[in-house]
Amino acid sequence: MRVVVFEDEKLASERLIELIQELKPQAEVVASLKSVEAALLWLDNNPEPDLLVSDIQLLDGSSFEIFEQKPIKCPVIFTTAYNEYAIKAFEVNSVDYLLKPIQKEKLANALLKLEERQAEAVVSPLDIDQIRQVIQGTSVEYKSRFLVKFGQRIKAIPVEQIAYFFSQDKLTYLVTFEGKKLPLDQPLEELEGLINPKNYFRVNRKYIVHFDAVSDIHPYFKGRVKLQLEPDAQDDIVISSEKTPLFKQWLDS
Repeated sequence: MRVVVFEDEKLASERLIELIQELKPQAEVVASLKSVEAALLWLDNNPEPDLLVSDIQLLDGSSFEIFEQKPIKCPVIFTTAYNEYAIKAFEVNSVDYLLKPIQKEKLANALLKLEERQAEAVVSPLDIDQIRQVIQGTSVEYKSRFLVKFGQRIKAIPVEQIAYFFSQDKLTYLVTFEGKKLPLDQPLEELEGLINPKNYFRVNRKYIVHFDAVSDIHPYFKGRVKLQLEPDAQDDIVISSEKTPLFKQWLDS
């Protein structure tokens, strides 16, 4: 089975490929692509795979743009950080969906479901319009506060007080606008689906920042930008050249 992955986050892609190979040792992941442009180029120059696993949001746009421009006949599993509002949409045709962070058991069930549909010869083109309509017509509820350990106590921190989230030594922390650094249980991949993307942006694999925490932006080498955060971060915050246009679009939205 030839599998192609569309995923713009390196760690998420590596984790997904690892799970696929563990669950399906006979599967060959022939490509992992980060952008709509790269995905379309690959599909134009290679035979269609047996399975596509695609994040909804890629570096340069929505993966829906891929399927609108390129008819796909193979099964597709979408991955998303959104809540379960899209269940109806992803139950159409030979489509499934998984919530991030991807769990091994959920992926195993999705692969089994697709095998059953293939055995029953259930093959239909993707109804991207239907999926898009469900997503656009549904409001998503985001967390309003996070529970954290504060000394010997547990305290609720309102989201509007959080300047940024970051990972360090496999642990996750939030930093408030007052400069308090507090530990969190959720990894950054999970946090992305819990906070409002209008207010927060995943600038790199280690940081998710609030709009108001960005105090300065500096041009950097090779089309990248470097951020100054307030409160000051302990790392240099550099955004890749691929992600910089999306970051600027987010700032201007």
